Amino acid sequence: MAEQSGRPIREILAGIPSRLGRMKLDIADIQSRLSHVAVAIAQRLLQVVELDGRMDRFDERLARIERRLDLIDA
Repeated sequence: MAEQSGRPIREILAGIPSRLGRMKLDIADIQSRLSHVAVAIAQRLLQVVELDGRMDRFDERLARIERRLDLIDA
């Protein structure tokens, strides 16, 4: 009777290495996907910085045009 009740535990314990192997693969996949997300976020931030620079140049050009046309109070 003792062997009968111990057998399922041995089977569970025997299956742990394969489960751990699958978990390692899953974690590696999650890390890879997270890395891709981080790269995409960094690219979007770079685009925002570039657009911000362009907007600053547009603002400077508009101010220069307004001064030349005397559209603003000096």
